[in-house]
Amino acid sequence: MRSRRRTALLAVAGLTGGLLLTAPQPASAANLIKNPGFETAGTGDMPYCWSKSGWGDNDFAFETVADAHTGSKAMKVTLTRRVEGDRKALITESATCAPVVTPGEQYDLGLWYKSTTPDANITLFRHDATAGWQYWTDLKTLEMAGSWTEAAVRTPEVPAGTDRISWGVSVYGTGSVTTDDYTMDQVAEPVPEPECTGTPQECANGRWDVLPVQNPVRSMHSVVLHNGKVLLIAGSGNNTDMFEAGTFTSAVYDPQTGNYKVVPTPDDMFCAGHVQLSDGRVLIMSGNKGYPSADGTVGYQGYKDSYIFDPATESYIKTNDMNDGHWYPSATILGNGDVISFGGLKEDSTGSVTAELWSDDEQQWQPLWKVNQTWSYWGLYPSMILMQDGRLFYSGSHVFGNNIPGTGSAIYDYGANTVTQVPGLQNKDERDQSASVLLPPAQDQKVLTLGGGNIDSNPVANRLTDVIDLKQPNPAYVAGPPIPQGTVDLGNGPVPQTGNQGKMYVSAVLLPDGKVLETGGALHNRANPVFETSIYDPAVNTFDPVAADPEARGYHSSAFLLPDGRVMTTGDNPGNGTWNHNVSIYTPPYLLKGERPTITSVIDTQWNYGDTQRITVDRPIAKAELIRPAAVTHSSDPNQRFVDLPLSVDGNNIDLNVTSNPNLAPPGWYMLFAVDANGVPSVAKWVHLSGPQALRATDASAHVHSFADDLSGKVTKPGKKRASHKVPATVAGCDRHYGSANVCVPTAFPAEVKRTTVARCTWLKQHDYGRLKVNGKDDPLRLDPDRDGVACGKGDVRRR
Repeated sequence: MRSRRRTALLAVAGLTGGLLLTAPQPASAANLIKNPGFETAGTGDMPYCWSKSGWGDNDFAFETVADAHTGSKAMKVTLTRRVEGDRKALITESATCAPVVTPGEQYDLGLWYKSTTPDANITLFRHDATAGWQYWTDLKTLEMAGSWTEAAVRTPEVPAGTDRISWGVSVYGTGSVTTDDYTMDQVAEPVPEPECTGTPQECANGRWDVLPVQNPVRSMHSVVLHNGKVLLIAGSGNNTDMFEAGTFTSAVYDPQTGNYKVVPTPDDMFCAGHVQLSDGRVLIMSGNKGYPSADGTVGYQGYKDSYIFDPATESYIKTNDMNDGHWYPSATILGNGDVISFGGLKEDSTGSVTAELWSDDEQQWQPLWKVNQTWSYWGLYPSMILMQDGRLFYSGSHVFGNNIPGTGSAIYDYGANTVTQVPGLQNKDERDQSASVLLPPAQDQKVLTLGGGNIDSNPVANRLTDVIDLKQPNPAYVAGPPIPQGTVDLGNGPVPQTGNQGKMYVSAVLLPDGKVLETGGALHNRANPVFETSIYDPAVNTFDPVAADPEARGYHSSAFLLPDGRVMTTGDNPGNGTWNHNVSIYTPPYLLKGERPTITSVIDTQWNYGDTQRITVDRPIAKAELIRPAAVTHSSDPNQRFVDLPLSVDGNNIDLNVTSNPNLAPPGWYMLFAVDANGVPSVAKWVHLSGPQALRATDASAHVHSFADDLSGKVTKPGKKRASHKVPATVAGCDRHYGSANVCVPTAFPAEVKRTTVARCTWLKQHDYGRLKVNGKDDPLRLDPDRDGVACGKGDVRRR
């Protein structure tokens, strides 16, 4: 480990299938552990098939003691002094001792223990046939116990390439843990699929329904509130008439009733940033201070204002100002509840190089001198995902034009104030309005990036996907499977996609069965909607095409998970300035598999890190998880995450083991889903995750692992202090010489459109642009050769 401490990792396992966890069997019954009770002596001072393990600066002792649960021996591990690290008795990592496992299967682990420290848990290692032995995950945290206590937990599905595992109890605080009678049994195969309740096609691909009531506002920001309602923010809705009139709108949608309530909106939050705070209120940062000038010499401007939306009162409250304006900023909540933000456009239309930090303790934006600065321009809506060691992963997803210099992806360490480039992202300058998501479960620390284009050069949007494992010593993207193709409307109705046609403006939504729904998109800059939806399975790295949303969902569209397990999609704002007010609801196949499990009670909705929380269910479940509710715009929701909760089961009573790492599940409200063996989820219950003050410190837990600790990529420290980054006025890919500011005539037409007045005007007509006034005397796209002030008039196309 480096001398500079990393924020802690105390991960709980990801569960992706299997049956109800039962109590461990006695050590003599179907047990995969050799010498489970330490009764057989080894060749050294440890029992047969058991080894000493651990790391760090601490004083410790390993003892075989007579105070046993059964038999005559037990294992005692003691820490008397600790600065860092842990000690653990592990099953010996050898072909003789380590239990053989099967990829894709799960295993029930059990043991009996006594403990004088709260800092102990079950730790797993796995043997990869290619890479050798490596850390896998941490499972159940063991509570202090003065008498013999039983602990049981289920593993995640065994990863591909794994042939053996080793495990034991890790002690990472002063005190002692005595263990005995270890058990390990393979979980039985899941029950058969039930009969589907829909049509055969719906059972395989799900179903889309377009709601009868339209969204009343031109919303491009969607936030699922912890009361189950949805905040839809429009501001001026990319409409200059509303901006000039000072008419700014938001609406609160209630999925239970189907009703919308339009709420007063104090400022133009068009293309602001937003994030859910630890108390469930919504922080909205910056927005649109001004549209571009008619001649295109001045671009969009971002204001410094910031607001909080309170779900209880359904109203906005002003906060203190940010240090810069930030039109299109990032927004990531940290493990201590603070929020960090990068990028966007300043009040003068230049790019902001100022990082902003919201203090959860002080409930305000911090002055510039209190915030670490790289003085780098991260672009617009840079996707900054919190890693489980407290660093930020910039995935490469962004909006408008080219990516950042270098590899297009990086890890930012706020404490060290360094940026390390991450390799492997394909076509890094064609990932404009791609989507990135932390894959289920968050404990695996894998990120999927998919699709994208480039509005500056306007090529055909791509089908690329890339996957990165942030737990590797030197994380790097590897190519994933291509996005499936659907149909595309090129101006004369949908036709099958061909060649390498993919999509930008793609949405990615985490589902409670541990998969990812990707939907929506378009082939070019604010044109040519793509009708394609598929479900990505992280376990096998494949896409499964399903029913497609019948509505166009391109620029300014959103897709997000509702508490009942369905997915809602809104919006579409093509280049001609129109808006799609229709709302679609997707019912995934898992909701057509018969009766759903029900969480009949939640003992406590206020959860602390490291807790064991009890729920009751009406029938057996295979897994449970927390999903952070959406706060999405422009294909971007870096805070979306799915956190698994290892189970201990006693009939219909389920004990859920909550992670001790706030970086894995930042404080706030979460949807709690219980999922049965067929992948059918319950309706979510809302729980609030927080923790004692000690967990808000930089070192949130004593249990640290060294994954990705010494990165080999190019590392840069803060650059020279500067005020801003020069950004072209055409940053939005729109030529402002034509039409009103909310109309986007592309600065670069698709490559297949010839560079002639007739060809360009034909394309604009096919995409319903209508009459376009020429702003000023310049005509850079040669759309008004007869110089009558109207682009693509009769005289223009006749003159060729």
